Amino acid sequence: MKRFMIACLSALFLTGPAAATDLEALSDTERDAFRAEVRAYLLENPEVLMEAIAVLEQRQAQAEVARDMDLVTANADALFASETSWEGGNPDGDLVLVEFLDYRCGFCRRAFPEVEQLIETDGNIRLVIKEFPILGEQSTLASRFALSTRIVAGDDAYKDMHDALMVMRADITEDALVRLADELGFDGAAILAGIEAPEIDAILEANYALAQRLQISGTPSFVMGDQLLRGYLPFAEMAVLAEEIRSEMN
Repeated sequence: MKRFMIACLSALFLTGPAAATDLEALSDTERDAFRAEVRAYLLENPEVLMEAIAVLEQRQAQAEVARDMDLVTANADALFASETSWEGGNPDGDLVLVEFLDYRCGFCRRAFPEVEQLIETDGNIRLVIKEFPILGEQSTLASRFALSTRIVAGDDAYKDMHDALMVMRADITEDALVRLADELGFDGAAILAGIEAPEIDAILEANYALAQRLQISGTPSFVMGDQLLRGYLPFAEMAVLAEEIRSEMN
């Protein structure tokens, strides 16, 4: 920020092709005079400083978007073509939405019905779920149980378990999960017996590594098309963003 402001103010008050670096050639007296002139100008025109900061923030935001797009491109196979992640929505959709989630995350729970609404109303989005438990032992237990459900009972059972865990308000314990599975019509004891399977270890380790490469540290986090979205987005914003990404694709 300091270097940026010096460059901007130098361009305002100095002339010549090397205006941004002429400060280094000033004598102490000239430098003091320059600083006094800058101070006086800013006191008379404080909006200049706000304009410069706004330009800097816009450039930083653009740079972050470009960096995130590069990260998505570099990790496209792990994001969009992993056979170990559950997929829903339209398998032939023209847009892919990847969600990193934790069942104990309040904003994940808040996003859950809105993601469901987006998938249903849009009709042309493929949804990919990445189990990313980061909020403690209960989060890890829930993710392991969900993944074990998929291994034991299949994709449809995983979706039912995923939906139930998203709205579960009780503490997540082994007993509670077994009861939940039984209520859903699954073999809770068999699912529990499989939660320490090496296959589940590998899935979670791969998801953690992918999140680290993408610089994702919180939930929910989304990848929609080539854009990385950190944090909760309401349905309306996701729907608008989906159309914007499609327009850029065409």
